[in-house]
Amino acid sequence: MPSAVVTENLTFSYNHKTSALENVSIKIEKGEHVGIAGANGAGKSTLLLNLVGILRGRGKITISGMEINDKNIKKIREKVGFVFQNPDDQLFCLTVKDDIAFGPLNMGLPPSLVEKKVKEALSLVGMEGFEERAPMHLSIGEKKRISLATILSMDPEILIFDEPSSGLDSGARKKFIDLIINLKSEKTLIIASHDLLLLEKVCSRIYLLSKGKVIAEGKPDILLRDSSLMHSACLEPL
Repeated sequence: MPSAVVTENLTFSYNHKTSALENVSIKIEKGEHVGIAGANGAGKSTLLLNLVGILRGRGKITISGMEINDKNIKKIREKVGFVFQNPDDQLFCLTVKDDIAFGPLNMGLPPSLVEKKVKEALSLVGMEGFEERAPMHLSIGEKKRISLATILSMDPEILIFDEPSSGLDSGARKKFIDLIINLKSEKTLIIASHDLLLLEKVCSRIYLLSKGKVIAEGKPDILLRDSSLMHSACLEPL
């Protein structure tokens, strides 16, 4: 069985200047819950955007055995769901229902199945009854849940989260972390964050990024408490 995600010597720079990623090689198996830890500017978001082909760097990326290229990108994006840090980058329809239905409709699913997918996704994120609400009038915590529902409605194999707890107060943060933990166990989860408590609760393994490079990999209960490593990554240890 092929690994869920593999990068080999992935390098990326913006405007041909300093590398945002430099020879990043990671391997994530199917069903793993893996964190990408690092301070702001470490390269976390750049790495995630390369994993779904929004950005294209040098090196090799394979998703479920398929190399990212123009030929495979549509199939790859059906396997990978990306939850953006800012839900306003993801919600653009007039109603919650339309936002969640957008992906399944574009996959060519029949309307009756799309309606079922919408209901199931809302149930998974605890937002039943919000179908006709306008996303722009929701709280940040509610928007994040709906953003996740737009991805779950397409039933991807791999879920990628970029700073999922960003902008949330303590109560909403706890609820969203619990929601991630309760997702189907067979999903592969990749979570980029500088919220170390979130990563410790959700992930079984961590890659630590600093200045675009992987500087460590290991179990969160050990890696995130290593004062020397955390100092190198400009983070406070747990």
